[in-house]
Amino acid sequence: MKNGSHRSRLLQLLRRRSLDRGDVRLSSGARSNYYIDGKMVTLSPEGAWLTAQLILDLLADEDLHPDAIGGLAIGADPIATAVACLSHVRQDPIPAFIVRKEPKTHGKEKPIEGPLPRASNVVIVDDVVTTGGSVSKAIRLVEDHGCTVVKIIALVDRLEGAEEKLRGYNFTSIFTRDDLLKGTNERTRAEAAEGTLR
Repeated sequence: MKNGSHRSRLLQLLRRRSLDRGDVRLSSGARSNYYIDGKMVTLSPEGAWLTAQLILDLLADEDLHPDAIGGLAIGADPIATAVACLSHVRQDPIPAFIVRKEPKTHGKEKPIEGPLPRASNVVIVDDVVTTGGSVSKAIRLVEDHGCTVVKIIALVDRLEGAEEKLRGYNFTSIFTRDDLLKGTNERTRAEAAEGTLR
């Protein structure tokens, strides 16, 4: 499989397994008439492998050689782990790290888990971004740790403000909401164009 076929297959998996209809509350607090559950794909063997392939290819295309990859738990965890594993196979290892939503209340009370030395150049990842709040929190904690964010990659951007919130950073989404909804029926496309429910 080449890069294009990796992308096509991953999109197919996202449409089949991640896209769900119905009234839901998003992490941003807004309500929506559809839901994208990225973990239904990123926690599957094929989906994790395809996601890692595309991310590593994207980093190579931009000639980026980060010291680590991670993001806010739990959306980023399977992506970062898959990338770390595949980077070892490619003999260009990128360690993974996890940013906790809340620091531990015992032990060293670390907000960040994993091998992340200070002054590292890092990539922040997430499965689905809406307003960019989760990614922004991960960025803040990683920068407080003394690291530099050189790239932000989302598997899917819902197109509801994340790109604007992350302006000034090197942000890329592999897919957007429109990619997932393309090819569905006319009613779905019309409702999706409205974004969140009012």
